[in-house]
Amino acid sequence: MSWWMIMLIVIAVALIILFVLYRIGNKLQAKQMAQKEQMAEAAQPMTMLVIDKKYLPMKDAGLPKIVLEQTPKRYQKQKLPIVKAKVGPQILNLICDDAIFDEVTKGEVKAMVSGIYILSVKSVRRKNAAAVEEENKKVKKGFGAKMRAKQAAYQKQLNDDIMAKAQNKAKTPEKSKAELKKEKQREKMISKNAVK
Repeated sequence: MSWWMIMLIVIAVALIILFVLYRIGNKLQAKQMAQKEQMAEAAQPMTMLVIDKKYLPMKDAGLPKIVLEQTPKRYQKQKLPIVKAKVGPQILNLICDDAIFDEVTKGEVKAMVSGIYILSVKSVRRKNAAAVEEENKKVKKGFGAKMRAKQAAYQKQLNDDIMAKAQNKAKTPEKSKAELKKEKQREKMISKNAVK
């Protein structure tokens, strides 16, 4: 076999692998979007006092036992953004969305919480913005931290879009089939009259 035949085979195999990865990625992204929408619909506002926040492995985070049992083994060693907060009389360990982890400050905050997952946060008593920026500048960011910041910005934008979609869906009542059918007939009549 000549070298160009080998190159064609390698290129064909690479294209097939890229196509398969593209299809799998699209399916996983659609599944993630559906899960985010469900969490946004189930979210409830909550006032809490944030005691501590850290990146911890799931097994060391102090999460409920059922969460650990339902999580696959390969994800139990992965570090998650964990927020230790006092909600009412209880002290809970909550999983924070990676996009808002840097915005969570120690002190009293209002957050949208779905189960043990914090979706968004608004600080009630927060240091002024200049002091927060100064603290962030003191800490030298490595490559991983910069990549997490970029990913957090994209994730925050996605979360804002999903929350807006969920709020719009709750505000607008769904039309019945009969109303939709009447609208389609009306559009047909208008288009026929416009043609004449």
